[in-house]
Amino acid sequence: MTDPRSVADVDPIVADLIQSELTRQESGIQLIASENFASRAVMEASGSVFTNKYAEGYPRRRYYEGCEFTDQLEQLAIDRAKELFAADFANVQPHSGSQANMAAYFAVLESGDTIMGMSLDHGGHLTHGSHVSFSGALFNFVSYGLNPETELIEMDEVRRLAVENQPKMIVAGYSAYSRHLDYEAFRSIADEIGAIFLVDAAHFIGLVAGKAMPNPMDYADIVTATTHKAIRGARGGLILSKEEYGKAINKAVFPGYQGGAIFSQIAGKAVAFHEAMTAEYQEYAVQVIRNAQALAGTLQAGGLRVVSGGTDNHLMLLDLRSLDEDLTGKEAAVVLDGVGITLNRNAIPNDPRPPFVTSGLRIGTPSVTTCGMREGEMERLGSLILDTIAKRDDETALKEIADGVSELVAAFPPYPAEFPGHV
Repeated sequence: MTDPRSVADVDPIVADLIQSELTRQESGIQLIASENFASRAVMEASGSVFTNKYAEGYPRRRYYEGCEFTDQLEQLAIDRAKELFAADFANVQPHSGSQANMAAYFAVLESGDTIMGMSLDHGGHLTHGSHVSFSGALFNFVSYGLNPETELIEMDEVRRLAVENQPKMIVAGYSAYSRHLDYEAFRSIADEIGAIFLVDAAHFIGLVAGKAMPNPMDYADIVTATTHKAIRGARGGLILSKEEYGKAINKAVFPGYQGGAIFSQIAGKAVAFHEAMTAEYQEYAVQVIRNAQALAGTLQAGGLRVVSGGTDNHLMLLDLRSLDEDLTGKEAAVVLDGVGITLNRNAIPNDPRPPFVTSGLRIGTPSVTTCGMREGEMERLGSLILDTIAKRDDETALKEIADGVSELVAAFPPYPAEFPGHV
């Protein structure tokens, strides 16, 4: 018989860490663009008895017995993903966005093939060709970046590079770019050179689900994503595609690059897809963008430069040199975290500082929007950020700012007082 005791009884050290993390999340303002607050339903599903089941393969094609309910669960998640994103095919097994990208690449390409992707230095992702990632090590990546004057993707330059290098795949997507992607132009370039068009929608797939941003499936051959950012689901990855690529993608995920799927996480994904089909979720997705634009506007009015001039999505990249040439992203992130505003340092385009230091900050609004904050709170939050940076050497002022942050947090808690994690 399994041990019926709680984690607090079995392992009080881990129980204390869980409680401490809940307290940390609830005692500050969370502005990391890749984070969110999952619902109780998502977390219950992710911690369910599906944790116990091992099932290599796909629904009705398993290498283990006892998979009848596992098959139903995975098929439910697949069907919901296809409906939510108007996709012909979905694979819900990837453990992460990086593994989703790896499987998608190898489903249709060979090691050494040429791919075009957005430079990490200009807002792309590690898996878009960075030399420290499998992508840069196993494929020949050609990078496109931002126009140095407009800080926007210049599609004429993307076309020039594509025609010159003849990549077999073009990747559109980002981890720190705040403007819309021109899917139609990317599609046209891919068609011109006979390339596969893949959109890495990890950061913004939740806004697509909420119909607050255009659906890349209208143009892309393959779309990869994560399920734990704006979409508020269980941690993991997702691959969507046209029907013609489905069989190859399934084979690349399993047995290609993963063993058995994590079915407790697939349960959480299924619940999140269900939640994303509601009118309430669509209102949330629209508000995420409104909040980002309100926050960006407040920061701009205070003299802080927003890279690319503003935001069309859930995030913004800030150039701290506009306030102080000597201020680094590392220093600003640490002092802001000290008053209860958690975000991350981030390189800006052509950043003269190393990646661990940087000249910028990245801010995202999914978490605060989940908490119920709206434009008025974003204006107040922007003022708190500006005050913290301006008074970063004044301990008395920082204490007053921290009190203001605490007031804002108390008015918009992520979880109700009766949440099971509370003690």
